[in-house]
Amino acid sequence: MTNYMNFLSPIGRILIANIFLIDGINKISYYEGVAEWMLLNGVPDFLLPLVILLEIFGALAIILGWRVKLFSLFFFVFCILTAIIFHRDFTNNMDKVIFMKNMSMAGGFFFLFLHGAGKFSLDSLKNKG
Repeated sequence: MTNYMNFLSPIGRILIANIFLIDGINKISYYEGVAEWMLLNGVPDFLLPLVILLEIFGALAIILGWRVKLFSLFFFVFCILTAIIFHRDFTNNMDKVIFMKNMSMAGGFFFLFLHGAGKFSLDSLKNKG
C-alpha cells in the first residue's frame, strides 16, 4: 500500500463511523422516542440497548482500528436492515434519500470488511506482535 494510503485509512474509518457514534449517544438522550419509533416499525424495543451498544462500541472499535472486519460486517448488515425496515416508503423523498445513504454506507462497510483497517490501527499492531 502506498504511503499516503496508510495515513488516510484512519481518516476514512473516522468518517464512516462517526455518524454511528454520535447517533448512538443521541439515542440514549431520546431513548423513549426511539423505542416508540422502533415499535411503530415492527421492531421490538428490547433491541434498542443492543443497537446503542453496537453504534457506540462498534464505531469506537472501527475508529481505533480494532476488530474492524468483524464490526464492519455488523455495520454492513445493520445499514441494510435499517434501510429496509425504517426507510422503505419511496413515496417520501426523504425516506428515499436515507435509504440510499444507508445502502451507500453498507457499501463502504463492505469495502472496509474486504480491505481491513490499514496500517495505522490496533489490528495492525496486533498482527505485528
